[in-house]
Amino acid sequence: MLFPCALAAPVLGYLGCSVMSQVVYTDNTRLYKGRMARTPDLSIVIPAYNEESRIAPTVRDIVGYCRTRGRAFEIILVDDGSLDGTTSVGRLLSEEIPELRVIRLAANHGKGYAVRTGVVNAVGRFILFTDADGATPISEIERLESALDSGADVAVGSRALRAEGVRVHAKLYRHVIGRTFHLLVEWLADGGVKDTQCGFKLFRSAVSHDLFSRMRINGFSFDVEVLVMARRRGYRVAEVPVNWTHQPGSKVRLTLDSLRMAADLVRIRAHCLSGEYEIPHLAPWSKHLEAGSNVG
Repeated sequence: MLFPCALAAPVLGYLGCSVMSQVVYTDNTRLYKGRMARTPDLSIVIPAYNEESRIAPTVRDIVGYCRTRGRAFEIILVDDGSLDGTTSVGRLLSEEIPELRVIRLAANHGKGYAVRTGVVNAVGRFILFTDADGATPISEIERLESALDSGADVAVGSRALRAEGVRVHAKLYRHVIGRTFHLLVEWLADGGVKDTQCGFKLFRSAVSHDLFSRMRINGFSFDVEVLVMARRRGYRVAEVPVNWTHQPGSKVRLTLDSLRMAADLVRIRAHCLSGEYEIPHLAPWSKHLEAGSNVG
């Protein structure tokens, strides 16, 4: 049987014991473990920073969708050091939703760091990460699951591909910035897809833990890094058109974050050339499960 802190152990494996005081968990972990009727088939990771006004509808939509379809699921909400009441809202939701677990990081580290924290704590056979604003409806996961059923290891939601029944409602400035960033990605890193930044991606569990164990980027460019590693490690990546609607309240700072993302692309290229991605930061999640299973 797993020891009480088994769910937290992978985070410390990534971040190091020195930052244990920087990771704060809500009190529902034991309740979560005790009330889950089945081992989750699907883990849904939601990174959040100052999302107190948007997170509840997104979580409720996911819960409604999964319960209606009889899915065994878990939701991992990772509060990336929010300055508002994001964690408080998450705590209240977790009292009525046993499938929800909240992880609060005491400082803001970046979206990539938050997603990685959620992924290494996920136990589902499939792991989806999705944005807190709900720009892509949870029902679009069916498109990604079809891609995995057809043999893909990673299914990437895309706003750049067109298909019947798919609509993308994006602001012009986001479209222009997205295309410019894509050109930089092709030049410096080559993520292998037309839209690396859509916050709606589905992984087979073993694949996600392998990739996220090797991540170095904490900011918005982590998507590119994960996709570059996926190609280098021979995983099959499918790009799938999804419905997407712009939501007001974006946390992206156009000038500053664009410069940081460009710099990150240079770092990703350097990591590729130096072979850094060949070395994981921690053992795969399955190793933690094996170790925990030996504890009485």
